[in-house]
Amino acid sequence: MRLGIAGSGAIARGLARVAASTGEAVLWARREESAARAREAIEEAGVVVTDLEHLTDCDVVVEAVAEDAEVKGDLHRRLGALLPEAVVLATTTSSLSVTELAAASGRPDRFGGLHVFNPVERMELVELAFPPQASADTRALLRRLCEELGKTAVEVPDFAGFVVNRLLFPYLFDAVRLLDAGDLDADALDTCMKLGAGHPMGPLALLDFVGLDVAAAIGTQIGADVPERVRELIAAGRLGRKSGAGFYDYRR
Repeated sequence: MRLGIAGSGAIARGLARVAASTGEAVLWARREESAARAREAIEEAGVVVTDLEHLTDCDVVVEAVAEDAEVKGDLHRRLGALLPEAVVLATTTSSLSVTELAAASGRPDRFGGLHVFNPVERMELVELAFPPQASADTRALLRRLCEELGKTAVEVPDFAGFVVNRLLFPYLFDAVRLLDAGDLDADALDTCMKLGAGHPMGPLALLDFVGLDVAAAIGTQIGADVPERVRELIAAGRLGRKSGAGFYDYRR
């Protein structure tokens, strides 16, 4: 299966690396600077382009850009108008309405939510969500894509946050509130959850890994109360690992 990926961030690059082991991947970046970084990150794992026209001969095109309804909607409108009728579109959204993005594309019968998890190479789950108009062929094709990528697909309802994020982010934000309420530091709290609950990563380290700006956006979408500490860190430019600092300092 020839997979098109519209985006050049961590999820897009991870998808390209995984897809290259079983088929062909074409990754579109908005700007040449982003394309150069993507080429370096994926090496021989796929072709990187800056013209959407290069996605027209793909079987499936997966959008993987910023978790912003306007940004995603605009891109899906462009892709829906550009791609041949047979091409199925998907979105990697983790919190936005798949049905609304499908409507923006103009092809809701050939559209689905394909929520992969970061790092894509290691995380097995894909949450699949579909608009009501999605055809049986569309559903089958996206399930087959997940199989080819070596992932386990679970179909979930199209509501904000699906299953994982709807349950996960209230817990992560509660950890931040506990940090502020008690005489704890971030490492102590994270160590408790790793050793006491068997979690591979503590909640504060996980927020840093996700990106605090992304976490706040997801929290807003699912109706979770985003702690003031998270908003303060964002305002200070401490977005987590990607900025070099969040709850932890990664610049040492």
